[in-house]
Amino acid sequence: MKFTSSIRLTRQAIIWVQRMSKKTLLIVGHVPSPNTQVLRDAVLRGASHPDISGVDAVALSPFDTHPEHVKTANAVVLGTTENLGYMSGALKDFFDRIYYPCLEETQAKPFALYVRAGLDGTGTCRAVDTITTGLRWRAVQDHLVCRGEYNDQFEADCEELGTLMAAGLEAGVF
Repeated sequence: MKFTSSIRLTRQAIIWVQRMSKKTLLIVGHVPSPNTQVLRDAVLRGASHPDISGVDAVALSPFDTHPEHVKTANAVVLGTTENLGYMSGALKDFFDRIYYPCLEETQAKPFALYVRAGLDGTGTCRAVDTITTGLRWRAVQDHLVCRGEYNDQFEADCEELGTLMAAGLEAGVF
């Protein structure tokens, strides 16, 4: 009887350790349209690839993301539309709310960015780079800019970004 109890405790401990050892990839994506929803879902799908078991991917709206989400995440994927050559107001609001609470605690946070850009996305990337530089985050993937008319390749590129981020996080690359 004692033996069974200790086996049960050991199994519970293993499950707890496995759960606690999982890393979290936070996806903060603004989705004001059906095609931007497809892109964010593709990042999440890629990050949830069945071959990646050591990472929990969580997708939130910028409006629903709080400093504690960012502090506890091991890496972040940011997603935004290009709005007048800048990031979306939703992503800017996110940065405004998390900047000072996260400034000291999230230095060197690995991140990636994808942009749905009608034009070239340059201003949007520059704006995000300015803020993430201030936060001292580090880009671990090249920015993915989905330029011009919407095409299906954008979805595949976003899925690959999610997979690369989760795989790199799981492998301890960053």
